[in-house]
Amino acid sequence: MRQRKRSILAAIGAAAVVLLGSAGPANAIANGEQVKPGRYAFSVKLTMTGIPTADGGKRNSACSGALVAPQWVITAGHCFRDANGVRVERPVADSTIATIGRTDLTDTSKGHELEIVAVRQSATADVSLAKLAEPVRDVRPIRVARTAPEAGDIVRLTGYGSTTSVNPAPVTWLRTGKMEVVGLTDTVTQMRGNSPQADTTPCPYDSGGPFFVERKKKAPALVAVVSNGPSCPHESIESAARVDNLASWVTEVTR
Repeated sequence: MRQRKRSILAAIGAAAVVLLGSAGPANAIANGEQVKPGRYAFSVKLTMTGIPTADGGKRNSACSGALVAPQWVITAGHCFRDANGVRVERPVADSTIATIGRTDLTDTSKGHELEIVAVRQSATADVSLAKLAEPVRDVRPIRVARTAPEAGDIVRLTGYGSTTSVNPAPVTWLRTGKMEVVGLTDTVTQMRGNSPQADTTPCPYDSGGPFFVERKKKAPALVAVVSNGPSCPHESIESAARVDNLASWVTEVTR
């Protein structure tokens, strides 16, 4: 299949999660670039250990996300699936840890590591909200846009995922890249790579990573999260899960 859910591919490389501490300096988000320390602090790394599998075993995986309220993280809906691959409204792993406000995951003197204690799934899109064990008060959440991006708009992505679909492994430093909006449906924002290269795209473990618009002095506004796309890097269409039309739902859940 040309398209696939990134956590499915991540599951294939699940053992790579244990390599998190030894990941090299290569660009995550295929052909992306390193984020300056402290920038885009709302970005979140989700680390899942002990996810049940259909054969009765366990696997590890990871996703990306963004803080949208002091006690809530937005991410892809498929980041929380039971052993049969069905999206569920609960943490599925033995432990799901959200790391927030830490550009360099190896620098434990900064940021927060909090357990995910509850999950809410969107009824219409591949989007979920994950509740933290306690609120984060020193990181400004990203605002969820209420206006859809238009074709030609440039959006930024952040994530802690791999650099390639081949033997994927997450990296330890937050990375970023830009993509151009090329289309819109009721549930999907379609994009192509823009910069630093035409094939700058999300990769495994970037699932749920935020796509957001930056407009001069205004705060960033979230418009979509990583959902589906071809093997990375690629110059084809990336199908992100649209969130601008879920803003009221996000507010209702997180208030």
